[in-house]
Formats: sequence, structure tokens, C-alpha cells
Amino acid sequence: MSDPHEAPRPEAHVRLAAELEAALLRELRTAYNDVNAVFFRRKLTPVAIELSDVASRLGRWVSDHRTIEIARTLVVEQPWGVVIEVLKHEMAHQFVYEVMGIRDETAHGPAFRELCGRVGIDAGASGMPASAARSTEESRVLERIARLLALAESSNVNEAQAAMNAAQRLMLKYNLESAATRAPRAYGFSHLGKPTGRVTESERLLGAILGKHFFVEVIWVPVYRPLEGKRGSVLEVCGSQANLDMATYVHAFLTHSADHLWREHKRTMRIRSDKDRRTYLAGVMSGFMEKLEQQRVVHKEEGLVWMKDADLDGFYRKRHPHIHHVRLAGNQRTEAHAHGREAGRNLVLHKPVAGGPSGSVKLLSR
Repeated sequence: MSDPHEAPRPEAHVRLAAELEAALLRELRTAYNDVNAVFFRRKLTPVAIELSDVASRLGRWVSDHRTIEIARTLVVEQPWGVVIEVLKHEMAHQFVYEVMGIRDETAHGPAFRELCGRVGIDAGASGMPASAARSTEESRVLERIARLLALAESSNVNEAQAAMNAAQRLMLKYNLESAATRAPRAYGFSHLGKPTGRVTESERLLGAILGKHFFVEVIWVPVYRPLEGKRGSVLEVCGSQANLDMATYVHAFLTHSADHLWREHKRTMRIRSDKDRRTYLAGVMSGFMEKLEQQRVVHKEEGLVWMKDADLDGFYRKRHPHIHHVRLAGNQRTEAHAHGREAGRNLVLHKPVAGGPSGSVKLLSR
């Protein structure tokens, strides 16, 4: 019994050096043990894990040999989060076959789908782990927001700020109305930015901005970088597709803008080194957070108060049953931080609109 979890396209195989491949297999074994503990209550008996050169599938559970195969191209070309989702999928097949003892259903039959739905695993039979589907209404809202953010490029400071505020208000109203109707919403997740060995204060603040003001749940998750043989962390956001699109854009915009502001600050102040860069970037994020908090007060006065999305929280908790909160010290509040904070307060969220058919407008970073 096997599951041909189809890959999106055939690629030339990229082989890792022997040391990196051995380290990768150890990491996959660790991931298997973690998933077994968190999602399957350690009921799975460990199996062999192998890398496969078959480009036509991402992964496969081979019951006869008690083996889970993971495509070598998958681990080399795709983010670690995708690798873990494929591993979860194949482990779910093992669970149905060995723990539930079901042998008379198709690979993606009722028992498999029920299990995946219960523990929050993608049950799709082909392709990459599915993203949330964007509804027609979500596409219309994103088009309107994109137009407003394009207006926020205005050289008139007041007009630009008004356009940004209008875009935020529109997103808030849309989410409030969606929650009020209790209509079913499809949720998904995205990993934003490049995996890093050390999460800086500015990156943590950016994650907090997305979680508090852009209708997504956020968490820093561990990842592995196979080409470097190193572990790291990456920001994961969970939400509806429209909110994921918006969060992805805001993350790229603020990351780019903060770096641009630092370069301008260096030029203006005739600073030669990047010694204060991290402190300045943290100041930018702090200042922008303050700006959003001020607008939040205005929305509250208008009666627009966002309450947590219980359905999204359920999706998030399925993906991350065990969540740990840590407190970390921030950068010193130096003059560089004060300059960054002021720049962040004056930063206006804006974007150009990429044209396309109705419903296909995308939010693109500069």
C-alpha cells in the first residue's frame, strides 16, 4: 500500500554532500519523533526514513518495508515547512494502516480524511500542501485595498495617511462582517521571510504587528536548512487567504522599508558602520506599532472592535497544540532607537498595484 504524493514538476536531482545528507536524515528522524509525540500520542512505531530520487512524488508510505520516502528534490527546493507537512501526511497513512488497522479503504479514504481533519493535517492527494482558497469576496476586498494603498503613495502626507487609514478600516470591517455572518472560512498558513539562526527584536516586533493588527495568528517555528546543515527559525502566520496575502505584503513592505530608512539615516548622519542597525530597525517597528495603536483607538471610537476569531484559533491550535511563550530582552533604547522610532511613526503603508484580471490583483513589495 503506497501513497504517490505527487510533486508539482520533475526537476534534475540535486544531491547533497554525504555529511549534509546524513545530517538531514537525522533531522527528519527528529521531526518524525516530534510529530509522533504531538499529533499521534507516540502511537506510531518508528519506521525507516529514506530520501527518494523519484521526481514524480513528494513522499510515500511504503507499508511492505515500513518506510517513509521523502523526495530529495523536495528537501532541497522547498521550505522546511513544506517538508514537514509532507512528512505529517505520510505519517497519517502509517497511522491508518498500522494503528487503526484499516486495509480495505483507498489511500485517501474516509478514515484517512477523518484523521487528517481531526489533527490538522492536509489530506490532499497531490501537489504541495494546499493553501487556503481565496473567495470572490476576498479578492474584491484585496483589489479595493490595493487601490487604496496605491493612493497612499501620494506626496501629500495627509492624503497618503488618509488612504492608509482607509485601507486598514476596510480590512477591519471586512473581517468583522465575516465573523458576524459565521460563514465558513478556509484557513491556511505561510512562512514569511528567510529562516534565521537568531530572531532579532525588530523581527519579533514585526511578527507582533501582524498578529495584533492584521487578523492572523503568528508563531516562530523551528526549521532546518538542508543546504547549510543548520537549524533556524521562521515566522509562520495562519489565517484566511486574504489575510495571509495582506500579512505577506505588510511583512515584505516593513522589512524593505526599515532597511531603506536605515540606509538613508546612515547617509544623512554620515555613519560608516552598521553597529546600530539592529537597534534602529527595532525603533522603526516600535514607531510603526505605535502608529497602528493610535489608529486602533480611532476604530474603537467608531465602534469597530476586533475580537479574536475562534475558528482561526482552532485551526492554529490544531497546528500547534503545545505553544511556549518566552520573554526576551530588547535592544538598548539609544539615540539610534529614538531615530528609528520617529521614522517608524512617519512611515505610511503603501504599494503599487499589479494589474491583472479581476480577482488576481496581488499585493507586491517594492
